[in-house]
Amino acid sequence: MNKKTLLLYLFLILLTLSKSYANNTINPVSLSFFAPLPKVMQGSETDTTQQINLGKKLYFEAALSVNQTQSCNSCHNLINNASGVDNLIVPIGALGKFGTRNSPSTWNAGMQVAQFWDGRAKTLEQQVKFPLFNPKEMAMPSEKEVSSRLSNKGYLTEFKQAFPLETTPINIKNISKTLAAFQRTLITKDRFDEYLLGDKKAITTEEKSGLTTFIEKGCVACHNGPLLGGQLFMKMGIVHPYPNKIDKGVGAITDKAGDNYFFKVPSLRNILNTAPYFHDGAATTVEQAIEDTGWHQLGIKLNKDEINEIKTFFNTLNNKATVIE
Repeated sequence: MNKKTLLLYLFLILLTLSKSYANNTINPVSLSFFAPLPKVMQGSETDTTQQINLGKKLYFEAALSVNQTQSCNSCHNLINNASGVDNLIVPIGALGKFGTRNSPSTWNAGMQVAQFWDGRAKTLEQQVKFPLFNPKEMAMPSEKEVSSRLSNKGYLTEFKQAFPLETTPINIKNISKTLAAFQRTLITKDRFDEYLLGDKKAITTEEKSGLTTFIEKGCVACHNGPLLGGQLFMKMGIVHPYPNKIDKGVGAITDKAGDNYFFKVPSLRNILNTAPYFHDGAATTVEQAIEDTGWHQLGIKLNKDEINEIKTFFNTLNNKATVIE
């Protein structure tokens, strides 16, 4: 069974199972495609308070960029409880160079199947090195320079507290560990989880209607689970080709034609606050993203009412969690 046939098969099953009951309740079978976010992130079991606190400090540390103008937070903004993105089509690096892909949010990132749109890093720890040494991002020249910068900034005591058994704790492995430890604390909270946990008044009648539309149109085939996405890779342009043929996604990593234009399915948690959308930032509004996804991925033309209904459901995914600065 090829991918198009499989997706159509899943769509027909979901359509059959997802019809609403009376009194505006959602079929429990339909809700089984989702799950509340866990309270703690997998991998956090070994994270210490000292490592988390140090990682948080490093997340906002501009010394990690070549000219000390940018931090992780520059492209993944958490200040004032922001959405973990920069809201740009593509990021602008420390040296003023444009990046190649839209910045994904750091909220819930550690729960995803892999990191980056093409999945080239499997863990948060592996992810850290890429932006640090990418000339279009933080552009640091070497691991030695990163360690030297932090040592000169007076971080030695904090690294010794975070890694008490090591004689030279300021190194790229430990830097990656602390940044990952902090990011594992970034778990969103929203009304949709409250609804899934049993509070049927947590979302409005209009939002429940939007959820029904979201399910019945087949969006749930890819956007499911706790993150409503983030767990698989899918070709961009399954039914109708996606216009961007320059970025080959996973295919650029594997050099396999069958992987061309495959990208990680984005999570929809906090989606209304993370515009623009898609790997290339081509959808500037959520309405456009919904319409384009329906066309390219499902082969359907969503009308304005359906688009607005789905957007209304997305309000339930707005993050209420906070980051203390």
